[in-house]
Formats: sequence, structure tokens, C-alpha cells
Amino acid sequence: MRKPRVLVLAGSTRKDSNHRKLARLAVEALDAAGADATLADLHDYPMRMYDGDLEVEQGLPEFAKALKELARNSDGFAIASPEYNGGYSAVLKNAIDWISRPEPGDRPLEVFRGRLAAILCASPGPGGGRRELRQLRELLEGIRVTVIPEELAMAGAGDGFDAAGRLVRAEDIAGLRAVADGLVHALERKLESAE
Repeated sequence: MRKPRVLVLAGSTRKDSNHRKLARLAVEALDAAGADATLADLHDYPMRMYDGDLEVEQGLPEFAKALKELARNSDGFAIASPEYNGGYSAVLKNAIDWISRPEPGDRPLEVFRGRLAAILCASPGPGGGRRELRQLRELLEGIRVTVIPEELAMAGAGDGFDAAGRLVRAEDIAGLRAVADGLVHALERKLESAE
């Protein structure tokens, strides 16, 4: 059986974002758990806000097509998104909106339907981004993605990384490992059942 392919996204484009750090660490954890993980940094896929008129006139932007192809070739997703005012980030939602759009020959929600996902948040506050994770889970399930039960809600994230961008607290390291293991095991079961 081949390794599960996981597309890892960070819901922030800020240079020193905790979520870009967390996404890079998620790639390592997923690879260690037996996946073939690929990081797609949304900073490298700049897109205008979704506009239906623009889509009709010009089709999908080139960066949306490139990101959509990565999503199409994945079995699942790991998404690290910040909590902004209790919800997920606009840049993440915009990327999802663009790549969810069907192109000729696509079924509706083709790159999301039937995929599995893990969700993560590293919040400076005491809640660990749980409100955002709840909303992100609802968004993903609404586009036919199954979100695994394991999630990482990392509170006090300002003190959770060292200068090299590594996690410093044992509970966060264990939490990330549990999320990676949970996603990989779920994907392996799905791939086995499809053989």
C-alpha cells in the first residue's frame, strides 16, 4: 500500500506566524507517522478575494489552479489556522472558496469530497483557538471533508515555540504527534478499504 498523501496548509501568510511554524512541524510529524506530506504555504499562492464575476470572465487564477491540483492529488489535509475574532482566517477561507470551484469535467467539490482532515490552532489566548477549530470543522464538513476527532488547540502559543520554531512544551509535542498519528491511521484504513 502506498503512503497516504497529505496536503498541509497554514491559514496565515504572516512571516513569523505561529501557524506557518506549526504547519512545517505538522509536515515533519506526518512524515514520521508514515505519510507523504506536502506543505503549501498560502503566502506562495496569492489570490484576489473570490469574485464570481472574475471567475466567469477569467476562470480560476493560476495560483488557485496550482493549489487545486495539489489538493486533487492528496488523500487528506492538515490545516493550521489562527483564530481571528473567534473564526478562521480570511486567507484560508478564500483559498478554500477558489479551489472548491468546479472546472469543466469536475464534480461539485471534487477536491474535497471524501477527503479526511486534521485541524490545528496555536492561539496566544487560554482557549487554544477552540472556537475557531469548531467553526473550521463545520466549514470542512460542509464541503464533504471528514475531520478526524483528534485536534490540537495550543493555548499560550507565544511561549510555545523556541527561537528555531520548534515546540517546547511536552503536551504540545504529544498533541501534534497524536493528531498526525490519528490522521495517518485514518487515511491508511481508508486506502486499505479501497484496495
